[in-house]
Order: sequence, then structure tokens, then C-alpha cells
Amino acid sequence: MNNKIGLTIAGLLLLLMGAASTLFVVDQRQFAVLYALGEIKEVITEPGLKFKMPPPLQNVVFLDKRVQSLDSPETRPIFTAEKKSLVIDWLVKWRINDPRQFIRNNGADVRNAENRLAPIVQAALNEEVTKVTVRQVLSTDREKVMQGVITRLRDDAKSFGIEIVDVRIKRVDFVATITEAVYRRMESERKRVANELRSTGQAEGEKIRADADKQREVIVAEAYRDAQKVKGDGDAKASSLYAEAFGRDPSFAQFYRSLEAYRSSFRSKSDVMVVEPDSEFFRAMRGNLPGAPARSR
Repeated sequence: MNNKIGLTIAGLLLLLMGAASTLFVVDQRQFAVLYALGEIKEVITEPGLKFKMPPPLQNVVFLDKRVQSLDSPETRPIFTAEKKSLVIDWLVKWRINDPRQFIRNNGADVRNAENRLAPIVQAALNEEVTKVTVRQVLSTDREKVMQGVITRLRDDAKSFGIEIVDVRIKRVDFVATITEAVYRRMESERKRVANELRSTGQAEGEKIRADADKQREVIVAEAYRDAQKVKGDGDAKASSLYAEAFGRDPSFAQFYRSLEAYRSSFRSKSDVMVVEPDSEFFRAMRGNLPGAPARSR
């Protein structure tokens, strides 16, 4: 009894596995290629649940129908019409439009198609860039170069079973040796301009400083001249006043002069003067000068 139940369960499992192997789902982003004994029997483009015979009678391979991107695998120098070497990075957008042709030429692996497509794109880009100058590649005819590459790739793309959607140039640069030379030349030019500006600035600075020094000397000289003139006028007026005052009373004038001499001589407490007490210098202190106050005894 148990053996019958086990055999029944095993039979059911085999039936389920066989039924499952006959069903497959096609995603809307994929192509389904149906093989019958190693030969392509049908390409299914519509999404949904599909039926097939169980393996090994029939097998299914799925291909991505979305747009694929291929970047330049390596950067090689390309010569322009003016014989200047450029390094160009490019990007190609492509997709499968003929699954049968794609599988015949590349198999089911997308990488095989990309490995074969990359050198073809590079060759087409080389042919287009050699017709133009660096200026045209960088600005004016860049779009024209890319359209020329697309045109050249269309025939080759048909044999691959693919469609070229777009070609774009991502980066354009000089080769390393030329780039370094350009940078050195730019650096030298900037240094030359900087040195020229420094020299001009220093010359202007010296000119401004010289003019300022000249103006300062003129201002100081004029101020000194005016000061000496005012001082001279003051001294003359003071002398006139002194002369007038001293002329009225000569003895008082002599006494005043003596006081001025004492004030100048004994200005500091630490000053020391060694003279005879009865010398002429102390005459005013002894009250011997006319106009001097009498000394109290």
C-alpha cells in the first residue's frame, strides 16, 4: 500500500515538473528565442505566458530588448586634418532589433557583440576625425562628426542584428605629452604676464613714492620757510618790544637780564657752579645793580 502511494506521489511530481518545463514567461523588456534541437524555431516578442515542449526537445534563450550602452574600452590617439593627435572618449547607444541575426553572429552573450562592435566604432570615429580640425571637433562640427559615425555604423550594425541609436563624444583631449607641453606653455605665459604686471606695478609704485617724497619735501620746505618768516617777525617784534621797554629803564633791563641768567644757570637742583661769592655774576644778588631791590640785613 505504501509503495503505491509513494509511486503515485513520484508520478505526480514528475508530471508537475514536466508541465512546469513547458511553461515560460516572456518579460516586456525581453525577446524570447525558442530553440528546437539546437535550431531557432521562433522569436517571441510579445510578453506573457508561453508554452513549449519540454527539454531537450525545446529550449528558451532570453535577450534584452532595451537600449544598451557601450563606452570606449580604451583611448587611442586620433590624428586630425591638421595632424594633431587627440584622445577621444566615446559612447554608443544600441539595441537588438533582429534577434535571429544577433544570435547567428554573436550568440546569446551581449558581451560578444560589444567586443566586436568597439573596434568598428573606433575605426569609424578615426575616419571622421581625420577630416576635421581640432577646433571643429571641439565646437563647430562636433555633431557632424557624430552623425558621420552613425552613418558608417549602420551597415555593420545590420550584420550584427542591432540598431545604432546614438553616438556621443564624451571627452576630447590632447595626448599626455602634448597636454604637458601646453600646460608648460600656459604656465610660462602666465608667469610672463605676472612678471610684467609686477614690473609695471613696481614702476608705478616708485613713481608714486617719488612724487609723494617730492611733495613732502616741498611742503616741509614751504612750512619751514613760513615758520622761519613768522619766527623772524616774532623775534623782530619781541626785540622791538624789549628795546622799547629796556630803553625806558636801562637799570631794570640790566636787572632783568641778570635774573634770566640766574634762571638758566640754576634750572636744576643738581646743577653745581663753583665761582667766587663776590664775583660780578652775583652782583644782582648783593643788591649792587641799579633798580635791584635792596637786600635786607
